Amino acid sequence: MKKAIKITFNILAWMMLIFALLITIVVFSAERNNGVSNILGYMPMTVESDSMSPTFKKGDLIIVKEVDDTNSLDVDDVITFWTIIDGKRVKNTHRIVEVKESDGVKSYITRGDNNSVDDDMPANPGDIIGKWTDTKLSGFGKVLDFLRTKKGFFICIIIPMAIFFLFELYKFIATLIEVRKPETAEIDEEEIKRRAIEEYLAEQKKKDGDAPEAAEKAAETVKEAVSEKVEKSAETVKETVKDKAEEAVEEVKEAVSDTVDNTAEKVEEVADVAAEKAEEAVSETAEIIEEAVPENETANDDQEK
Repeated sequence: MKKAIKITFNILAWMMLIFALLITIVVFSAERNNGVSNILGYMPMTVESDSMSPTFKKGDLIIVKEVDDTNSLDVDDVITFWTIIDGKRVKNTHRIVEVKESDGVKSYITRGDNNSVDDDMPANPGDIIGKWTDTKLSGFGKVLDFLRTKKGFFICIIIPMAIFFLFELYKFIATLIEVRKPETAEIDEEEIKRRAIEEYLAEQKKKDGDAPEAAEKAAETVKEAVSEKVEKSAETVKETVKDKAEEAVEEVKEAVSDTVDNTAEKVEEVADVAAEKAEEAVSETAEIIEEAVPENETANDDQEK
């Protein structure tokens, strides 16, 4: 992340330096060429009026290219040329609406897209600065005008360039100090890295060694929990079986008791019947004996006689 930020900052710093250099060239070339900046044949111009609106407006920046052969210009081309307005020689950028030729020399009748009449003076070949390249930057002309002032040049060019060079100087000194560091520093740094790696590996190994112990402890905990649950379940089963057995015994006792009572009643009934039968038998036997006794007595008396 830090490396990416550093690279981005360096790119922005170099872009700022390139921009500052371009503006410097524009400013100084304009001072040497009657206020017209020329960079490799291309000239940035600030639009001073709305005469060409809506093609471009006041405050826009347009790029004009130097014309090698003015005879190649034709109707509908937009050109920048020197002209006289209110008694002053100024730059003007209008569209060619007519080409005139006299004695083999061409002149160009121009008009602004926002104007209803042609310009008072035609543009002669010697007055032509360049041809518009159809390139414009809306509102940037005001920025260029500000940069051309002493205040703007100092704030936007001198200060940023000074900061850039100070930053580059700092980087150079830091690099120089880094190069002059003793080799022991590099060795110490390597040693620190090696120790850090060894400590890391030892820590990982320790963690790996503690893993089986932790697993065993977890297994023991699980076994204890399962054993407790089994014991509790066994006790519950025992209590349940005991309760059920006691209930069954009570039910058997009640059933046996009912059976014994019924049997006793039956025995009593049988005993009563048997007693009645015995009494009847005894009575009958007594009667038989009584009937037999008199006969015996009579027989005895007869014998005695």
